[in-house]
Amino acid sequence: MGKKRMSRRNFIGKSTAAMAGISILPSNVISGFGYKAPSDKLNIVGVGVGGMGFGNLKSMESENIIGLCDVDWGYAKKVGEYFPKAKKYKDFRKMYDEMGSSIDGVMVATADHTHAIVAANAIAMGKHVYVQKPLTHSVYESRLLTNLTKKHKVATQMGNQGASWEGVNLMTEWLANGEIGEVTSVEAFTDRPIWPQGNPVPKTDPIPETLDWDLFLGPAKKREYSQLYTPWNWRGWWDFGTGALGDMACHILHPVFVGLELGYPTEVQGGSTLLMADSAPNAEKVTLVFPKRKGRGNKELPEVKVTWYDGGLKPDRPKGWPEGKSMNNSGGGVIFHGTKDTLVCGCYGKEPWLLSGRVPNAPKFRRRIETSHEQDWIRSSKESASSRIETSSNFSEAGPFNEMVVMGVLAVRLQHLNKTLHWDGPNMKFTNIGDSEKLQFVVKDNFEMKDNLPRFSKELTDPVNAKAFAAELIKHTYQNGWSLPEMPS
Repeated sequence: MGKKRMSRRNFIGKSTAAMAGISILPSNVISGFGYKAPSDKLNIVGVGVGGMGFGNLKSMESENIIGLCDVDWGYAKKVGEYFPKAKKYKDFRKMYDEMGSSIDGVMVATADHTHAIVAANAIAMGKHVYVQKPLTHSVYESRLLTNLTKKHKVATQMGNQGASWEGVNLMTEWLANGEIGEVTSVEAFTDRPIWPQGNPVPKTDPIPETLDWDLFLGPAKKREYSQLYTPWNWRGWWDFGTGALGDMACHILHPVFVGLELGYPTEVQGGSTLLMADSAPNAEKVTLVFPKRKGRGNKELPEVKVTWYDGGLKPDRPKGWPEGKSMNNSGGGVIFHGTKDTLVCGCYGKEPWLLSGRVPNAPKFRRRIETSHEQDWIRSSKESASSRIETSSNFSEAGPFNEMVVMGVLAVRLQHLNKTLHWDGPNMKFTNIGDSEKLQFVVKDNFEMKDNLPRFSKELTDPVNAKAFAAELIKHTYQNGWSLPEMPS
């Protein structure tokens, strides 16, 4: 940004254009095309600091935490007390406007629907970013962060911390070494949700004095406040979150995406318990098909089907499973079905093992991370772009992976088309949704007992055009005053 002060109202629309002019550069850029000595400290700000963001910032307190932004300083009060020298904001646009020239890195842990707008504008300003999972709320937003990162050459990390742990390293190396043969089927599950889902729109509540409800909504459509939306339950509402799948698949499916060297799926289908218009369902099953592809060493990898379960649903135990052993390890699990053996791990890729009982001794080629997930991002942020060692979940990987995750959400929300959906990944569109197909969703279940007999009278939305609805899910229409930088060519 230049010296001219931007209002928070016009900042978002002008941030990308401003990058073309003369900028006041942060210290990490001045000191040598992105290089900052390891002994020097980064100036970091946090956006969305009341929940998981607080833990992330504490893992970054080796640096200078100079700014904190949250829409509810009642909920985030403890964070402000912990970092008393940091300047406090409710609107990240104002913080970028006032502190932009001093910022080196941005930690983002807002609700899912605002991850992209906070992170994309930071990247366009040349800032390094750490973004909680899921990386974004939509496919387009994931693609945008991937491409912006490539253009601006900043250090990035998605907050799926298992990517920095040993389990993912071992599994990737075992798979690459052919320890279980060819993998054509994977099953994964989580025990989430642990928050309310499958609900109609709740009653309106008074807005807490400490909460700026309009800023929480941000680019999402306007609606009345309810205490069931925030500060914790937003994950279960489509406009703000991505349900159990979006929350946990970024942890559980990461070793699947990395270990099997996946790209875009070609087919997807989803199903669930009662599908509501506004809230994610209580339980889901999603199947994604990935085509044949080239792996490491130009190795041919077969088509693979990945099946996801949540809300208490699980895959069947494979033949030979130890009696009495739970499939759930730290919130979920993954089963890789190979032609020679079966590979199993828990959430975050924890504690991988083979069903045969054999312990592989495969060549180690993955970088081992001795610090924390957050500290590895800090290390990467201090390195020159020309020689940077990328983090374990940088956006060149996390962006395409997150597209896989939110594709599962699309499959669930489009399930009433009653067909396998065909996906054109490079062009971000479904190819077999007809122009005249329609969808309806349940607004209220309206179940009641009358004269000792059950009565069912579901209230539905008006029919919507399925093609237009799918397009909106892929690339959201933001409310006036909120916009993203342009997609790099």
